[in-house]
Amino acid sequence: MKKVNIRTALPEDTPLIYDFIMKLAQYEKKEKEVKATPELLYESLFVRRQAEVLMAFDDEQPVGFALYFHNFSTFLGKANLYLEDLYVDETYRHQGIGSQLFKRLAEIAVERNCERLDWWCLDWNASAIKFYTQKLHAEPMHEWTVYRLCDKALIQLAKEPLL
Repeated sequence: MKKVNIRTALPEDTPLIYDFIMKLAQYEKKEKEVKATPELLYESLFVRRQAEVLMAFDDEQPVGFALYFHNFSTFLGKANLYLEDLYVDETYRHQGIGSQLFKRLAEIAVERNCERLDWWCLDWNASAIKFYTQKLHAEPMHEWTVYRLCDKALIQLAKEPLL
């Protein structure tokens, strides 16, 4: 296992965070869906503090990141952590860096009295699914379907009166 330094992102890391987001989008074949800009990320992460980021470094070389925030479980009656994105540069994969990022996320969740850490995974990402279930012992949520309102549907629901 390659030991890396993991720390909380600083405002000056914003361009690195953006670069990792773009690399992740390329990996997921979703580059055209990225609307984020470094300026928007800076505002969201360091001014409004809507999410947090962990950065992984091999010496001074940035090799990965994890972006997360709190969600809330009404059944548990408290906040938990939700991992939005985790990415490790291709040349650094399979060296335990993802495990180290997940370990730090688990530590943060425990420190903050969270009972769980949730995330989504694309159905086609077999290597990630294997890692999550076999290495981390994460449980897939079989009885849940993800829904999303966005773009015109979101605006329409927000603005139009209900019948």
